[in-house]
Amino acid sequence: MDKPLISRRLVDSDASLAEAASGAPKVGILGTGDFARSLATRLVRSGFSVVVGSRNPKRTAGLFPSAAQVAFQVEAVDSSEVIFVAVFREHYSSLCGLSSQLAGKILVDVSNPTEQEHLQHRESNAEYLAALFPTCTVVKAFNVISAWTLQAGPRDGNRQVPICSDQPEAKRVVSELAHAMGFMPVDMGSLAAAREVEARPLHLLPSWKVPAILALGLFIFFYSYNFIRDVLQPYVQEGKSKFYKLPLSVVNTSLPCVAYVLLSLVYLPGILAAALQLWRGTKYRRFPDWLDHWLQHRKQIGLLSFFCAALHALYSVCLPVRISYRYDLVNLAIKQVLTNKSHLWVEENVWRMEIYLSLGVLALGTLSLLAVTSLPSIANSLNWREFSFVQSTLGFVALVLSTLHTLTYGWTRAFEESRYKFYLPPTFTLTLLVPCVVILAKALLLLPCLSRRLSKIRRGWEKDSTVKFTLPVDHALGQKTSHL
Repeated sequence: MDKPLISRRLVDSDASLAEAASGAPKVGILGTGDFARSLATRLVRSGFSVVVGSRNPKRTAGLFPSAAQVAFQVEAVDSSEVIFVAVFREHYSSLCGLSSQLAGKILVDVSNPTEQEHLQHRESNAEYLAALFPTCTVVKAFNVISAWTLQAGPRDGNRQVPICSDQPEAKRVVSELAHAMGFMPVDMGSLAAAREVEARPLHLLPSWKVPAILALGLFIFFYSYNFIRDVLQPYVQEGKSKFYKLPLSVVNTSLPCVAYVLLSLVYLPGILAAALQLWRGTKYRRFPDWLDHWLQHRKQIGLLSFFCAALHALYSVCLPVRISYRYDLVNLAIKQVLTNKSHLWVEENVWRMEIYLSLGVLALGTLSLLAVTSLPSIANSLNWREFSFVQSTLGFVALVLSTLHTLTYGWTRAFEESRYKFYLPPTFTLTLLVPCVVILAKALLLLPCLSRRLSKIRRGWEKDSTVKFTLPVDHALGQKTSHL
């Protein structure tokens, strides 16, 4: 509160905040905190005349745009029909002295409870406010919008504003106000929905919880597996201490495994959904809940796959910088001198490494394109066919490139007995299981006998239906334009 988010110098430098237009609709604000300041700034920029109600106008006037009038709370209430209540729940009772002046007004509650308050109180803040002022119409809105979004503009934050109230006319007024401010109002129904609306800001990345746990679980598994093979086995059987590999080398070996498996898990639920539709012979039956949730989390799983792949690329760049790597080079040079070998060029290994690196760069580049098109600003600029091509076709290409990258890395190592440490197969052989199943299943679904049937099902045909159904003459066009 002592240091405002918007400085007075910045506010005054904006010409749109200098003076409100004459005849502009008046909006009142009760409260002088950070959110109230940002709200006043956005309202003034949107062409509204703003009156801020404060208990000490002289002290707080310098914190608001010069176009906003800062007055006592009574004056702000008397001059406005729509009033934003930007105070905490525990301070609602301090406004009871304004009950007569607030009668018939629209109160917009923008407050959010803490997690403890949300669990402690059965009623929402908006319902509590409505109980204190029964002669007013309370609307819950703007609580999911941050002060920063109000300052920078809706283009830099979430544009949606959930709105709920028991009075349709009040919701219409607040919805028009939100539109004028550049936001998109979303009707959530009656004021009883306010508790759900107030719970939204309390959730910390709810759609990322399951994918993050999955990625963490895979990383712990592969890290432990690589630790046993690359660190523990040499120490137990050969007496060599390679614990220095734990911070970087073992991590770098585990990250591509996680990225590769996560990428395959992005496309596996689509394969399962297609198989289920083929088996049922209809698209009008719901998927099981676990499959439905899996399909909804594909975006998050894909972004985590890209994140792990990008970290793997950065870690790989750091490998030659390690002191241990330099020692290995010196030891190799000494060994070459002692054995009188003047030439260590192995053509097969050179080609394998060149192809391996090239495929890895191509796979990472394709994943980067998928990650970029997942951004809402980019996705909204693409039509359905373009978005489907990038996310589905190019995504599958990325999976194939990653598979070739892994196979090139493994080469003949899967058939060498020395690679099976503690009788455990090389790590790359484990990572190939799920992706290869996905690729083979995808290839089966591309067979004409299955692809035509699946296309018919997705266009409304049912196995047990008596209605005849024929595909368009251009079957390829039908496949490109149809979707679940």
